[in-house]
Amino acid sequence: MILSYRGRLSGMHEFTSELEDLAERALTYSLERLKDDPPLDGPRSAHDLFAEVGNTISAEGMGGLKALEVFTDVLARACISTDHPRNLAYIPSAPSEHANLFDLVVGASALYGGSWQEGAGAVFAENQALRWVADLAGLPESAGGVFAQGGTVGNLSALVVARAEARKRWPETVSWAVLCSKEAHSSISSAANVMDVEVVLVEPNESGRLTGEAVAREIDAFHASGSTRIFAVVATAGTTNLGIIDELATVGTAAHERDIWFHVDGAYGLAALCAPSARPKFIGVEKADSLIVDPHKWLFAPFDACALIYRNPELARAVHTQNASYLDALHHDDSWNPSDYAINLTRRTRGLPFWFSLAANGTDAYAEAVEKTLEMAQIAAQKIREHPRLELLRDPDLSVVSFTRPGWQKDDYKNWSDSLLDDGIGFVPASSHKGQSILRFAIVNPWTKISDIDQILATL
Repeated sequence: MILSYRGRLSGMHEFTSELEDLAERALTYSLERLKDDPPLDGPRSAHDLFAEVGNTISAEGMGGLKALEVFTDVLARACISTDHPRNLAYIPSAPSEHANLFDLVVGASALYGGSWQEGAGAVFAENQALRWVADLAGLPESAGGVFAQGGTVGNLSALVVARAEARKRWPETVSWAVLCSKEAHSSISSAANVMDVEVVLVEPNESGRLTGEAVAREIDAFHASGSTRIFAVVATAGTTNLGIIDELATVGTAAHERDIWFHVDGAYGLAALCAPSARPKFIGVEKADSLIVDPHKWLFAPFDACALIYRNPELARAVHTQNASYLDALHHDDSWNPSDYAINLTRRTRGLPFWFSLAANGTDAYAEAVEKTLEMAQIAAQKIREHPRLELLRDPDLSVVSFTRPGWQKDDYKNWSDSLLDDGIGFVPASSHKGQSILRFAIVNPWTKISDIDQILATL
């Protein structure tokens, strides 16, 4: 009898009856996690975890069933569920059931997403999802890109291309800088550090927005004062801390009038392009030479996926394509290889769960879900206005609602936040703005209800 390919293998690559039992239990756990209300849970110390599970890695192994038990009963419960409706911290996540289910399929399919040769069908699907985002932003048909690991990698990849373009225009320049608002995401400074370039931080206006007037003034003064040249201007379409949208149209104009690359960091906020009520807030995004948006933030995909899109992807291809003898077969034609558009070669098909959810649910469902979270943010803001002990910091542009409790100090905010999590009510750590401690609700989960907001506010 001729054994199947898998039947000839042994050890950990053999599909045994035990593994079949493990698969059933793993799928059961996954389905129960999808169907039931998510737990909130919370972190535990490394000492505490070690005392309970010990060293989980050994020469002989503990077996799959025991390892799954350790994870589901102990380790998973020492994590905070990002999709809990009262997890309003940072920018959480709320993957759709379709996206989460398809993430299981992607993991089981052993797909490579770096080249068209090896993953044509997957890349085709990812590119359709990227096209939807590009169309929302008003970018031309030629636009395209890749799903990178996250916003930090996306921003870095785009800025590397921007500097390469600047070097073509000003080949004699040896010192470079990127310009952004003081409210820009920390990944911009991180990217600049990796690239060994300077960061020019511009003071936003009284509304917290970066303006074209300020950008033009800073660029002209900076170039007049030294030999370092600004190669990119970054505008933020929805700051992480307060959800503020920079003046994209005027900033883009100021950059382009000076032949400087215009990048839009919309990791959080550009998701709202799919909501008709919010779309006018992003006028000017169509001027972008590159942009990012993270579907794992507010477009209901699992971690991790950053949609990085270039107006002219050929510029990125010229910069990011890796060349080696073992890669020659990938470059004999004009096939779309995702590894050519970011600082990655090996990549999982991280955009597929997002594509599947879009294809299964339709874009109207996405618009409805984002509109629901925007409405909930306005309701939360009004409840804070009416609260006798709270002050709304600013009217929300998007779905981040920021506020303070007058009289409280930093420790008061921390103690309240810790108690909120310990009591299993919610996860709302303090942030700060202009040296003042604040609280913020980041509402990206359509399951967040008025009763959830009320439950948290009742503790304040």
